[in-house]
Amino acid sequence: MADYPERFDSLAHAREWFDAFISYYNHEHRHSGIGWHTPASVHFGTAEEARDQRAVTLAAAYTRHPERFGRRPTPPEIPQQAWINDPAKRREPTPQIS
Repeated sequence: MADYPERFDSLAHAREWFDAFISYYNHEHRHSGIGWHTPASVHFGTAEEARDQRAVTLAAAYTRHPERFGRRPTPPEIPQQAWINDPAKRREPTPQIS
C-alpha cells in the first residue's frame, strides 16, 4: 500500500491503518510465491478452484489468439509449502574476524 503514513497520530490510528493493511495483504494482494493467489485463498482452500478457472480462461484466450503467445499458457503451480525465510536455504553467517 502506497499510503504508509510518515507517522501515526495515535495508537488508534496505527491500529486502524494496520488492520486495513493486513486485510489488503491477506485478501487482495496476489503473491508470486504462492502462484499469484492471495494468502487467504491458499489458507481457506479456494486457490485450486481459482487456478482451474484461470486454466480455462487462458486456454480460451490461446484458442482465440494463439499468435499472441509464444507457447500455450498455463497458470503457475501452487506450492505445497511457502516460506518467507526458508530454513533449508538459510546460511549461517560468516564469522567476523577482526
